[in-house]
Amino acid sequence: MSDGTSISGADERIKQQSRLRTALIRPELGGICGTIIVFALFLIFAGDSGMFNAQGVMNWSTVSAQFMIIAVGACMLMIAGEFDLSVGSMIGFAGMMIAIFSVTLGWPMWQAIIATFVLAIAIGALNGYIVVRTGLPSFIVTLAFLFILRGFAIFLPQLVERKTVIGGLKDVAEGDWLAPIFGGKVFKGLFQWLGDKGVIDTFTRGTKEGQPVIEGVPMMIIWAIALVVIGHLIMTRTRFGNWVFAAGGDAQAARYVGVPVNRVKILLFMFTAFCATILATCQVMEFGSAGSDRGMLKEFEAIIAVVIGGALLTGGYGSVLGAALGALIFGVVQQGLFFAGVESSLFRVFLGVILLSAVILNTYIRRIITGER
Repeated sequence: MSDGTSISGADERIKQQSRLRTALIRPELGGICGTIIVFALFLIFAGDSGMFNAQGVMNWSTVSAQFMIIAVGACMLMIAGEFDLSVGSMIGFAGMMIAIFSVTLGWPMWQAIIATFVLAIAIGALNGYIVVRTGLPSFIVTLAFLFILRGFAIFLPQLVERKTVIGGLKDVAEGDWLAPIFGGKVFKGLFQWLGDKGVIDTFTRGTKEGQPVIEGVPMMIIWAIALVVIGHLIMTRTRFGNWVFAAGGDAQAARYVGVPVNRVKILLFMFTAFCATILATCQVMEFGSAGSDRGMLKEFEAIIAVVIGGALLTGGYGSVLGAALGALIFGVVQQGLFFAGVESSLFRVFLGVILLSAVILNTYIRRIITGER
């Protein structure tokens, strides 16, 4: 039954745009293009160097996983319109607290890990609380915590051990039920089978003769994949994800429609600290030691990975998958320069160039979104 009103197929309240325009404003576009370019370049210049055999792939995958773990938290926080510059210092601080709790104080490793996570998440909550209660820019607040946490990461081990590197964690972690979740390897049987079939190389001499050169997939990679999947699902499938975008797009308008902006931002600061502590724990378990200088400059590398992945510095726009691709580009380039025989210090040059390019691209996309172009 018609009410006399002509109903057209298109809703006038919804702005129509071409498929090309829709594709151009996808946040992952920059990360996808960058990944294709980087892989193409290294296939050309380092294809026969071992970069793409099983060992090479595992090498740059592990490095990329480090960037991904912290990039997921940084990405969600940046979409909400905030930064956390204390991520790198949190990595060093959390690793040091695990070492002090377990080696110096003699706690079981599982207790040391859990206590460190609780402490780190509490610091993340304090970061967020100060930001939302004072209205200060998160850049300033977290910059202060960058120095506070780094200072404690240097002072505390000197106070209790009179050194800035604490070792012996592998001995303490021996037989612990929680440590393998961060420092173990999985799919060992699969790689042994691949080695037996000749798909991957095996050791030809020594105590490991006959064993595959790749023992298994490090838990750091598993954590990275899990965080990317969870982060992506939260941002695209849940109400909380909508709140994050709303909080970063227009916080005041979001409050008018009932979004708990302050709570969302505090939770994201806590999640960022959680991600940093995961990386710190994985590093401690892998190296068997904690160092005061761990995580140096990681806060900037995480932000760069997120920007490469398409997130806007102004908030309200971005993608966890894009940030993961940005982290993958980091890992591939960092290791690819070595395989290609290029001076490794040029990696910093690459970071600067790609950051500048990503910001220019993102500015162009922002203008498309806001209708300035």
